[in-house]
Amino acid sequence: MRRRLAPAALLLPLALLLAACGGNSAADTSTGGGTDGKGSLTLNVGDQKGGSEAVLRAAGELKDLDYKIKWSTFTSGPPLLEAVNAKAVDIGGVGNTPPVFAAGAGSKIKVVAAWHGTSRGDTILVPEKSSLKRPAELKGKSVAVAQGSSAHYQLVASLRKAGLGLSDVEVKYLQPADALAAFTSGKVDAWAVWDPYTSQVLKAGQGRVLTDGDGVVNGLTFQVAAPGALADKKKEAAVKDYLERLRRAQDWVYDHPEAWAKVWAKDTGLPYEVALASVKRTNASRVPVAVDDKLVASEQEIVDAFAGLKLIPRKVDFGDFVDTRFNGDLPASTTAPRVPKES
Repeated sequence: MRRRLAPAALLLPLALLLAACGGNSAADTSTGGGTDGKGSLTLNVGDQKGGSEAVLRAAGELKDLDYKIKWSTFTSGPPLLEAVNAKAVDIGGVGNTPPVFAAGAGSKIKVVAAWHGTSRGDTILVPEKSSLKRPAELKGKSVAVAQGSSAHYQLVASLRKAGLGLSDVEVKYLQPADALAAFTSGKVDAWAVWDPYTSQVLKAGQGRVLTDGDGVVNGLTFQVAAPGALADKKKEAAVKDYLERLRRAQDWVYDHPEAWAKVWAKDTGLPYEVALASVKRTNASRVPVAVDDKLVASEQEIVDAFAGLKLIPRKVDFGDFVDTRFNGDLPASTTAPRVPKES
């Protein structure tokens, strides 16, 4: 018999689960440790559990630094960007939606780096025995989603593709732990969510994919910096070096998915088999890409969608919130994601 994961094992820390999407709940922030380097300069980096520090360390990219790193851990993207806006953090990683909400709020942020991956882990799940077969059949059904998250936009876009709008479904704004409980107890008909929750539910045999985000959402993740840090020549140089290390670390993940899954599982408490499934479905596919006009246009679609739904206070030009100085010779943002290596 296939071993099933106990429901309690599915209640992962929000620090990890909101990392890719950035839900909008109030979230705690903790000051983590530091990474020693040469010189007196300190780069303040916003991170999330199982995020940048973990992958850089696993890939051997925290050696021979010409600056120190002070890590601050956030449980989601929005408070991380609030810290960037407040100049408490110089740079940090988030998914494709938190910058839209920050931009709409007039925050002082700059998207300085991007990665393009598959959106197969961004899914709308339904219970195994659900009669639903197509997204169009969600009309009149209840769907759980974290408000302001990447899953929120994926739900909007998937419904639109099926000829529906948010008003055609009963939206239940729930953070992941509550959404999981509602989903597994049959209190909602579907759940819009992201990896590693997708991998957990599938591995546990508690649901199936009704649709995923491939071809629907842009699959982008970002590093976002404080304009003040970019104006400081020494910090600008540190940011450049930090981004280069992150890009090499992502290449390492692609080449070593099993090794990264082991580190990720240990760092987050994920079961190894779930971590590996998530790495192969989502994480290992990411390719470093340029912050270019097509990226801006893609994010502008998200801005327009949420502004039209009055979920952000105002419509903005997303191009005002990007900085292209670190693009170098990176490929276009539309570059196809990598196909993860098989074991």
